[in-house]
Amino acid sequence: MIRHLYNVGDVEAMIRGGSCLLLAGDERILRELPRGKWIAGTIPYFMADAGGVVDRQHIFVNELPEGLQCAGVRCYSEKDIDRVYSDIPANEFGVLIAPAGSKVHLAFATKAPSSPKFASRPLIGWIAGVHLSDLATATPSVFDGTSGEVMDQRAVVMHVSLPRGKVAEVGILNIFTAGDGSAITFPSTGFSCTDAEIDGCKENLARFVQETGLDTRLPLVADYRGAAINVSFQAVDQAKGEVRFFAPVFAGVRYRHARPISSYVEAFLSALPKGLDERIVFSCNCILNYLHSGLEGRTTGGIVGPITFGEVAYQLVNQTMAYVTIEDARRSGRSKVWLSS
Repeated sequence: MIRHLYNVGDVEAMIRGGSCLLLAGDERILRELPRGKWIAGTIPYFMADAGGVVDRQHIFVNELPEGLQCAGVRCYSEKDIDRVYSDIPANEFGVLIAPAGSKVHLAFATKAPSSPKFASRPLIGWIAGVHLSDLATATPSVFDGTSGEVMDQRAVVMHVSLPRGKVAEVGILNIFTAGDGSAITFPSTGFSCTDAEIDGCKENLARFVQETGLDTRLPLVADYRGAAINVSFQAVDQAKGEVRFFAPVFAGVRYRHARPISSYVEAFLSALPKGLDERIVFSCNCILNYLHSGLEGRTTGGIVGPITFGEVAYQLVNQTMAYVTIEDARRSGRSKVWLSS
């Protein structure tokens, strides 16, 4: 199984050789690739063999290992993204890539838990982005390599078939835990908020962040059916009295600000289950971990993959590592599904 950065020529040869690939890279070089069994999303940030890196000249290649096959590629708009789970056959899992800020990204993030057959099939993936210096001028895109189509308002999903007796297990590695501070609940589901209920009292959240000196590099954390799930701060607009997030907050769910972490890498490695890096088929990490924890040039064990604008582990999550492994069905504890209510 290949999971490394490669130049365009090498990737082109893999495609022409019939390999099934999950790709990430700069839009310019992804457009040079021939049609084949691959999907891709734009991003120039990666966890590579030598550590975190910014690279616009190479493509991160995640080749499906022996026994796994591309069973087809589907594209979705915001109008039909709720079919993504029911469209995956029983013996397959899906890999989803959506462009950051697109209508389909927002629809998937807010409506996934209420979609028909939600989490009935394993779904892993990520949110495509651009270099942070290009946010005002560039648009994240995804690619359907089977058709050659490049999209900035649709999501692409590869269906991956599993060998007999095997199952795909989707999980997240989250080093953040809820702190002992104020409990915050939101009146509605969405990517932004003005007023929230803080310790039982209605307050403006932007003002609360300013007055308490809340460190917005740390996410809000909620217990979603037994698992700690993060929602990361995008911006606090004091003039508008508005807070924006990188993932939706859900109405009625209680959130708390995360506990500080002295060293991301040390916490990550101590939380990493033994041997997990050797079993991972695909993984991605969050751009906020890269930025706030100084991951450039630093490794996270043997874990490699794109650094993304959001991770998909059945639903959208933030400031985590999302991953999928292939396990023996007889010994599997079933997929590590950690969901919102």
